[in-house]
Amino acid sequence: MKFQANTIKKFLGGSTKVVASMGHIRDLPKSKLGVDTKNFEPQYINIRGKGDLIKSLKDDAKKAKKVYLATDPDREGEAIAWHLAHILNIPDDSICRVT
Repeated sequence: MKFQANTIKKFLGGSTKVVASMGHIRDLPKSKLGVDTKNFEPQYINIRGKGDLIKSLKDDAKKAKKVYLATDPDREGEAIAWHLAHILNIPDDSICRVT
């Protein structure tokens, strides 16, 4: 994954910052159902050990003029991009996906 970020950086060059999420950053909890049964909404939690990475990604996103989410073009990539957009507080109308 870091290899992919480095490859993308080579194509973009310049002062563009490319950062890897290193895969999934959130998941459903393993210790309980993980779904609010009254509203039928999932209750995602940050994956253990990803806290520092998430903080770093948030800091980078705050400093950026524009954030592009470049994940794999499959359902896992879509899930990762969706979670990143949510956790980085990117408004729905300004999400930029690159596959």
